Amino acid sequence: MPEGIKERLSNSLSIFSRLRIQVSHGSILAFAALIMILFVAFTVRILPLRWENLSQGTALLNEFDPYYQFSITQHMVQNGLLSPYWPTHWINTQKWYPDGLDMSTSLPALPMTAAVLYQVVTLFGAKIDLMTFTSILPAAIAVVSCFILYLIGKDMGGKAVGLFAALFLALAPSFLQRSSLGFFDTEVPGVLGLVLFIFLFLRSVDSNKSLRASLLYSLGSGAALAYFIAGWGAAYYLIALAVLFVFVMVLLKRYTPRLLINYSITFGLALFIGTKVPYISLNYVISGAVLPVAAVFIVLVVAEILRNNISMKTKLSLAIAALVAIVGGFAVLIATDKLGGITGKFVTVLDPFIRAASPLVDSVAEQRIAAWGNIYLEFGIAILFFLVGLYFVLRNPTNRNIFLLLFAVTGLYFASSMIRLLVLFAPAFAIIAGIGVISILKPFFTLLQEAPRALAKSKRKMARVSKEYSGVAVFIIFMMLVTNLAFSPQTGGMPRAIEQAYVPTAISASSLPIGGASLSAPVSAWLDAVGWMKTNVHSTDAVVMWWDYGNWLSDLGNVTSLADNTTENATQIENVGFTFMGNENQSMAMLSAYGQSRVKYIAVFEVLQISQSASGSSSYTASPAGYGDEGKWVWMARISGQAESRLEKEGFMDPATAWTNETTFGSSDPTTGKWVWNDQGLNCTVEELLNYAEVQYANTITQATNNQITITPDLTTTTPTYFKEAYFAGLNTGPGQYGGLIPVVAIYSIDWATWDAQHGITPPS
Repeated sequence: MPEGIKERLSNSLSIFSRLRIQVSHGSILAFAALIMILFVAFTVRILPLRWENLSQGTALLNEFDPYYQFSITQHMVQNGLLSPYWPTHWINTQKWYPDGLDMSTSLPALPMTAAVLYQVVTLFGAKIDLMTFTSILPAAIAVVSCFILYLIGKDMGGKAVGLFAALFLALAPSFLQRSSLGFFDTEVPGVLGLVLFIFLFLRSVDSNKSLRASLLYSLGSGAALAYFIAGWGAAYYLIALAVLFVFVMVLLKRYTPRLLINYSITFGLALFIGTKVPYISLNYVISGAVLPVAAVFIVLVVAEILRNNISMKTKLSLAIAALVAIVGGFAVLIATDKLGGITGKFVTVLDPFIRAASPLVDSVAEQRIAAWGNIYLEFGIAILFFLVGLYFVLRNPTNRNIFLLLFAVTGLYFASSMIRLLVLFAPAFAIIAGIGVISILKPFFTLLQEAPRALAKSKRKMARVSKEYSGVAVFIIFMMLVTNLAFSPQTGGMPRAIEQAYVPTAISASSLPIGGASLSAPVSAWLDAVGWMKTNVHSTDAVVMWWDYGNWLSDLGNVTSLADNTTENATQIENVGFTFMGNENQSMAMLSAYGQSRVKYIAVFEVLQISQSASGSSSYTASPAGYGDEGKWVWMARISGQAESRLEKEGFMDPATAWTNETTFGSSDPTTGKWVWNDQGLNCTVEELLNYAEVQYANTITQATNNQITITPDLTTTTPTYFKEAYFAGLNTGPGQYGGLIPVVAIYSIDWATWDAQHGITPPS
């Protein structure tokens, strides 16, 4: 080898040998802690896999709405990403019979994300069915969201704040519930888009970043906001939050030219992409919640002009002109009826009293106003750390902290207005609580790390005592965190995170509020019912059931439903409610309007509470538990009752027996608090179907086990005239199998022949 080459090679090797990767012990610990937090975030969310039938390769989805999202994803996988929207709208004829459901009115972010990732996974040879993939996907996306929140917390207060923020978000019950196994719904891309936008947007307005980096972060934040817009209807909130932050920055005289540039790029890109989403369209930019984007843009332009050395008269003229332009623009849009209102659920969050006036909206538990008890159960003793963190954030009003304060205050209002939106407040709470923990611990750690000094005896004693107190303080804070995250006195010792996650999916539990180690297998009633439908009922046959269960019927039972969770057609939900609350003749008259050739079945879901009559006795009493239609009939009465005038006009509701709410059907016993049906209530269809199913369960168990089951209150059983037992799932459930809760799904076939014969109707050919 030539001498020159040998010498250069020797020098290169010597330089390489001197290189050392400098990694501090603190960085290693932080990295290990982050990995552990993300691991816990994922594993706690997939705990419900225990109850899924993995032997058949399938994990089911949770609740009801995720099945709607799954149907769109499946259509995209089979027909292309744009197939629900283009070249023609996909009308799902198995939903909302007879019109079907226009699936192009759905937001595409979640199903498109899932479809693309599923194609990638299968491309690499993974053998997994689509439903199992979409069931696990929310847990994986939640891990990414926790990691991004770590980066936000790190930017705001260092690695320690980031770690605590990620930990608090990972175990926040509201977020955990809506990102655990099977919760394949809009909150999944929503929270991801929310934290990603905040991370990128705050970095884009950071004056310490270079102009090039700032522009790149602006592009990223615009893309993240567009993803949020295309994924969750709560995008109104995030847009308003960012606009409010920028406006407050101008009021606090923190305007910089970079703020105008970043604002323009972020919202320009986000709205350009967002308005290309078929469901959203250009009308989005003139909606009442989005127009402030333009107003604040004008304010920023004026602020930029006012920075120049111009006269006070000119400045005043510009300010007046800007105000006139903003007010005049709104006035013109209102006058020409072009201004889109703040519509949908967003306005009901701003004014929660609107929901109270609509039984259909108020019937959904997740849309109720949050009580203080809900907030405490959500955050526990960590609320103390949140309050401390809020104090330290207020003391240090940096740009990031100003945004965080606005996020916390507005998020808390929205969460208080609607329980479902606790998940929107969770990231703000996690960051501020993390700041609170570190702010409290920092002085104690500083004192503990001080080297011993030669002091006077009295002073040395004081220093030693101070260190002891510091150690005690650190220990107390540690125990408070353990109490909040590892076990919780308010839940009897079970960690709140585990309690939220360690339950089966809703259908695998047959909608019973049970879970934990005591439940060894899925509760099969609902699984048996949809399995029977899939095998014995034609996909074109319509099954009438309360709107909660419509997606289970169409997506799992492969039958046609009249209504589902999309609440697409309030009139039809009122009609279904009337079908159940009317007597049999009224119900059949309503159902005949939908066509005898298609409407073949009607079903109810009931949960019975079984109690032993006496210790050691073989006699049991069965009463309504309230988790099925025996509790939801109240909403059937209220929702159909608000259509009283329409139903009377159409000839379905008899003025002599008309109702506006549940009080027409009975009253609550002031002594026992239990509902007592009157004659009209006993003759309504839902009570007849429920009572008949109760008696069938009692008879079945009595014959099988010799355990006498008595139905309370003791009602005279009326065999329905036009509804015949087709299949009752859950009749063989033992009295003590699920802690005394017995789910029964009662499917009846509709006897159109008897109806036609008794009413002189010639059946359709």
